[in-house]
Amino acid sequence: MTKIWLVIFFAGFFWSGFEPKDQLTWFLEVSPALIGLFVMIISRQRFPLTRLVYGLILIHSLILMIGGHYTYAEVPLFDWLKQPMEWERNNYDKLGHLAQGFIPAIIVREIFIRKAVLTNLSWLNFIVTCICLAISAFYELLEWLVATLSQDAATAFLGTQGYEWDTQSDMAFALLGAVTALLTLTHVHDRQINDLTNRQPPHFR
Repeated sequence: MTKIWLVIFFAGFFWSGFEPKDQLTWFLEVSPALIGLFVMIISRQRFPLTRLVYGLILIHSLILMIGGHYTYAEVPLFDWLKQPMEWERNNYDKLGHLAQGFIPAIIVREIFIRKAVLTNLSWLNFIVTCICLAISAFYELLEWLVATLSQDAATAFLGTQGYEWDTQSDMAFALLGAVTALLTLTHVHDRQINDLTNRQPPHFR
């Protein structure tokens, strides 16, 4: 993490927390970003990550902060896009769930490679994808729990906008994000792991 990374993160965080649409929803949405920051700080010396992963985490954090500030159903840009794209709803939440698969896929991949958890490429990709789906499913369960405990925050946090297949489509977008990340970022990720660890690129069977 560099000073620039931290400046961007906290600028987004303080902007997001200034008069958000719903205070509880804001807290619930930005909490994963704060937890991620804490984990990165305490593991920075012992297990630094690649530049790619740090960059992706920052992007994901900003997506969460924007969604927390406006609520996912009311992000202005995606409201504006509804007409030209002929959408029936604000689809910012789908971007969030796409990122929910895309970014964790590379994080998990890096941990598995550097810890030598798996040496078979097919199994690596399969397990990484399954973990991303598990994260998505857990988040849907969390949304369900919040909805049952807090009726006031349920609508804003769930962001279903009346779409009956919202849960299933959220998980489908997370799956798409995970697969897309593995297909597009594998080579650059391997190079950065090699540069960071001063090892040859991983050899998979």
